[in-house]
Amino acid sequence: MQLETHAEFIRRGDLKIEIYPDRASAGAAAARAAADELLCLERLGDAIGVVFATGASQLATLDALTSIPGLPWNRVVGFHMDEYIGLDDSHPASFRHYMREKLTRRLSMRHFNEIDGNAKDVEGFAREYIRALDQAAPALCLLGIGENGHLAFNDPAEADFNDPLAMKVVHLDDMCRGQQVAEGWFGSLEEVPRQALTLTIPTLLRIPKLILSVPGSRKAAIVRRTLEETISPACPSTILRTHPNATLYFDRESAAKLTAL
Repeated sequence: MQLETHAEFIRRGDLKIEIYPDRASAGAAAARAAADELLCLERLGDAIGVVFATGASQLATLDALTSIPGLPWNRVVGFHMDEYIGLDDSHPASFRHYMREKLTRRLSMRHFNEIDGNAKDVEGFAREYIRALDQAAPALCLLGIGENGHLAFNDPAEADFNDPLAMKVVHLDDMCRGQQVAEGWFGSLEEVPRQALTLTIPTLLRIPKLILSVPGSRKAAIVRRTLEETISPACPSTILRTHPNATLYFDRESAAKLTAL
């Protein structure tokens, strides 16, 4: 894969930041970093636990990652981080549908654990999902940042940096739901489910390596807030600044509002 060489590399505390000219080159760089980590993890043991995000921010990264040859996908035990409650898995906006289309049908993975947002016993399902996650002990997470700063579906009103739960049902705020409409996953705000099942912020932060793809002009405001605001659940993504090994991949559009590079 040919990577764009005209990149800027900066740090904000422990956070590593890479800025690329466009969405495709930022996604390719994030994919290369994920691929390098998979190859390192291959040497350390048998199964490789990985948590994946969904959404428009991940499209370029997943497209590039699934095109890199020679990766140990047959060792990967995969998870995703959230799913709408009550949305059929055949709906194009379902994250199970997304993961099948963008990841699991493109390669042969050892196993992928889907979040069932239609489970009759949602809390019981969550306990079993976290049991599987704990057993896999994921070492890598690919994720994004929502326009309201959410990580997974932990919107500001739901975000708890000391959450006692590893996975929980949350109510989605209107900004989060509006983002789903703006990205084309739903035709109107009324179509977007109001609840979801999500990994909580402590669950995500326990993963040793985080690779964040955050492209596009719609993310410029939250990129600035993530790096410049006081760390607080009012902007959940600010907590990333406490993680010892997180790298953020921006394009010029998403980095446009940073006050100092």
